[in-house]
Amino acid sequence: MSHRISRLALVLATPLLLPAVVHGADYRITVKNHHFVPAELTIPADQKVELTIENQDATPEEFESHDLHVEKIVAGGSSVTIRLGPLAAGTYRFVGEFHEDTAKGMLIAR
Repeated sequence: MSHRISRLALVLATPLLLPAVVHGADYRITVKNHHFVPAELTIPADQKVELTIENQDATPEEFESHDLHVEKIVAGGSSVTIRLGPLAAGTYRFVGEFHEDTAKGMLIAR
């Protein structure tokens, strides 16, 4: 019986042990005409967040950030979600590697 109670306690406590992801806020960047929209996005500092990148162009784009240590190809007409953080307060630049001249942006963690 006590073994069952211990397992139940572990099951109930497990969500408390997992790192928090901010839910309810929609952090989203769209690729449109080889530009990131918005080009600047503010996210909370010191919290894990999920960032969705939706590519509305017909061609692929690579979301790349040396600051964030992220490289992710987003096929045309599709989206990807990237888990970030927790990030210290600051500015994190990113580019669309396939169109670096127009696809530029930054995340601002506050």
